[in-house]
Amino acid sequence: MRETLTQRVLATVVGWGVAILLFFPIAWMVLTSFKSETDAITPKLAFTPTLASYADVLSRADYVSFAWNSIVVSVGGTVLALLFAIPAAYSMAFHPTVRTRGTLLWMLSTKMLPPVGVLVPIYILARDTGLLDTRTALVITYALANLPIIVWMLFTFYKEVPNDILEAGRMDGANTASEVWHLLMPLTLPGVASTGLLSLILCWNEAFWSLNLTASAAAPLTAFIASFSSPQGLFFAKLSAASTMAVAPILVFGWFSQRQLVRGLTFGAVK
Repeated sequence: MRETLTQRVLATVVGWGVAILLFFPIAWMVLTSFKSETDAITPKLAFTPTLASYADVLSRADYVSFAWNSIVVSVGGTVLALLFAIPAAYSMAFHPTVRTRGTLLWMLSTKMLPPVGVLVPIYILARDTGLLDTRTALVITYALANLPIIVWMLFTFYKEVPNDILEAGRMDGANTASEVWHLLMPLTLPGVASTGLLSLILCWNEAFWSLNLTASAAAPLTAFIASFSSPQGLFFAKLSAASTMAVAPILVFGWFSQRQLVRGLTFGAVK
C-alpha cells in the first residue's frame, strides 16, 4: 500500500513538473506582453501592467485580416487533406497489397525532408500558376505537407475496425462509398475528428511556407508575428503581444476540444 501511494505521489509530482515546464514559456510570453519595452528586457516579475504593446500591435497591422487568413488556410488545408487521406487510408487498410507497408513508410519518410529543400520548385510553381500570395497556395501546400501524417493516423484507426463489418455491408448491397460513409465513418469518428484537430493545429502553427509563399494579401498570423521583428532589433513586448494574439485562438480551441482529441488518439487502444 505504501509503495503504491509513493508511486502515485511521484507520478503526480512528475506530471505537474512536466506541465509547468511546458506551460512556462506560454505564461512568460503572456506576462511579457503586458510589460513596457524597458521592463521586457529584464526578466523580472514585478512590473506595472500596460496594454501599450497591444495598442501598438493593433495600430500597425490589421489583426482581423491575418486571423481570417489563418482560419481559411487551416480549415481548407485540413479538409483538403482529409478528402485525399480518407480514401487512401481506407484502401490501404482494407485492400492491402504487398507494397502497402512500403508505401506508408515512403509517405512518412517525406516528412524527414527539410522544407527548404523543396522551397525553390514550389515557389516557382506558385509563381508560374499565379498562386503566389494567395490562400489557395497555402491550402494546397499545407494539405500536402500534413497528408502523410493524416494517412498514417487514419490507417491506424481503420485497422482497428473488424473487416467482418464491411463484409456484412457488402452482402447487403453496400458499395464502396456506402461502406466509407455509412459504416466506417460512424465507427471511426473519434479518430477522424482527432486527426482533423491535429491537422488544424499543424496548419495554424505552420510558419515556413506562410513566410515564403505570401507577402500581404494571404499572410496568416504566423506572418503577423514575424512582421514585428525589424532591423532595429527585437521589441520583446510588442513581439510577445503579437504572439499572444496569434496563439490565443488555437489555445482556446485546443482547450475546449482536448477531450475529443484525447478520445480520438486513444481510439482502439483498449479492447
